Amino acid sequence: MKAMLRKSGLIIFVALFVGVGLAWWQAGSSQAQAAAAAANYEQLQKFSKIMEMVRRSYVKEVSDEELIDGALSGMLSSLDPHSVYLDKEMYKQMQVDTSGKFGGLGIEIAKADGGIRIVTPIEDTPAYHAGVHAGDIIIKIDDLLTRDMSLPEAVKLMRGKPKTAIVLTIFRQGEAQPLKIRIVRAIIKVKSVKHDFVAPGYAYMRITQFQERTAELLKKDIIELKKKAGGQLYGAVLDLRNNPGGLLDQAVAVSDLFLDHGGIVSTKSRTGRNLSFKAKAGDVLDGVSLVVLINNGSASASEIVAGALKDNHRGVLIGEQSFGKGSVQSVVGLPDGSAIKLTTALYFTPSGGSIQATGIIPDVLVKAVRISAKDVAKDAEKEKKRTRIFERDLKGHLKNAGKKKASEHVRGEPSEAMQKRLKKDVVLQRAVDLLRGMHAIQSVTQR
Repeated sequence: MKAMLRKSGLIIFVALFVGVGLAWWQAGSSQAQAAAAAANYEQLQKFSKIMEMVRRSYVKEVSDEELIDGALSGMLSSLDPHSVYLDKEMYKQMQVDTSGKFGGLGIEIAKADGGIRIVTPIEDTPAYHAGVHAGDIIIKIDDLLTRDMSLPEAVKLMRGKPKTAIVLTIFRQGEAQPLKIRIVRAIIKVKSVKHDFVAPGYAYMRITQFQERTAELLKKDIIELKKKAGGQLYGAVLDLRNNPGGLLDQAVAVSDLFLDHGGIVSTKSRTGRNLSFKAKAGDVLDGVSLVVLINNGSASASEIVAGALKDNHRGVLIGEQSFGKGSVQSVVGLPDGSAIKLTTALYFTPSGGSIQATGIIPDVLVKAVRISAKDVAKDAEKEKKRTRIFERDLKGHLKNAGKKKASEHVRGEPSEAMQKRLKKDVVLQRAVDLLRGMHAIQSVTQR
């Protein structure tokens, strides 16, 4: 009886596909469609036969659900690195992820030859603090090789109870031997937006991930920074480094905050369901100079923002070439609680350029250089010992007879944490230098 039920279930599964093929053939009634329907039927017969062989002869008993889930997973993962089958547990977890709170290590991953590629470690997460880098290839998770592992399988292994440890063996370009990095899992609450000053009057905004309220929070932070600066900003930095992306609507909304007009992004699909997003009037920064920081860990939604601001000449991009994920994934929930994530379209910047596999090229290429705390301390010591002599130090120098100009008081001081960061972050240093130069040029032209 059980065997009969299994067989009837499989027949229903195959019949569903055959029925769709026959309906399609009858609607068109052409010879080409008839041939395609026949070919589909043959392939489904093959699938049915292999599934029955596995069920009867495999070394251990496997349920129909496991076999069909495996078949769906293999079918989708063979298409591209971002199309996947999500079982019930994975789909539920993905829905939690976009709200900004989830358990695990804090990394965005993609399939790669020989293992799992780390697109980026998310800031202030266990992986970030453990020293994981964008571009690292995970070759082992604990003692399991990742070479033939699917993304959902890798995610399941890396997620677990908080305070439990996991060891990732990674290959890093430039290192002679694979590195073993021990990471302790945690409940991760990702703060989407952070803000500070990089110099008096110069704002700093950091987006770590595009979540449900990112644009709203960013606008609120910019208004707060303006108030702290006395109502006037001289320039701003938007930091999108190591931002793995997130929600498309939030990428569009963030871009729109800084644009008065122009395109933001468009999508093109094979089925013709194309979308185009344009900016509405209103620039939250009132047109002050904007520098955008990107690197190899900037992907997807962060590339949309960078591309929109670059093509509309609204911001100067500094850093390194972005990751190059320019594809759109549609998530379709299934009746049993599982889902598929399928690549359905490609992103295009306002100028018509595709992001896919090329990424965004910065206007000013600045490679990240890691400066150690020892180097910072040495530089500080050298600065103390440095002797400077000015005219006022010379014996018998003439006094300045001119009237003293009232010095302009600018509010908005960098926090202590930002001051420490500026000493070690070369890319951010260059951004501040550029902003000051742009402000100086504007001041001269307005005289």
